Amino acid sequence: MKIKEQAMAYAIEEEKSSTHLIQEIKLTLNRKEKPKIVVTSSKDSYRELSKIWDNDIGLRERFIALYLSRNNKIIGYYTVSSGGVNGTVVDNKLIFAIALSLPASAIILAHNHPSGSLTPSEADKDITKNIQKAGKFLQIQILDHLIITSDGYMSFADEGLM
Repeated sequence: MKIKEQAMAYAIEEEKSSTHLIQEIKLTLNRKEKPKIVVTSSKDSYRELSKIWDNDIGLRERFIALYLSRNNKIIGYYTVSSGGVNGTVVDNKLIFAIALSLPASAIILAHNHPSGSLTPSEADKDITKNIQKAGKFLQIQILDHLIITSDGYMSFADEGLM
């Protein structure tokens, strides 16, 4: 089963009064199917995440968050950022804004290395630690962070880096 990106739509509606203009923000999630795919290992995560990357896996770096329910069923994913050959910017606020709106109980992080290297950089390790800290505060568990290439993957959890 192919994972499809869940459409998130933000709409601003205006409410008029004689003295103030107030904007109401509404968040809508279009969910066509109930979650069915269960993730129990890094191999499961890699199998599903590798379906998201297409022929650009060696062209530019992308950072993706995979959102899970309490029983580790995949709710959906969100492309947090797309960058260039050498990196991409990751905004923790975006990762958790989506998680809180679903609501997700856990997240699996993933990004690709266009170079083909499966070795995490110091920046990769720092980003993971920062996201883990935020998740702990919000009671949203970060289960793993995968580096994905066209030849395979590396799991932070499997390597004891989580």
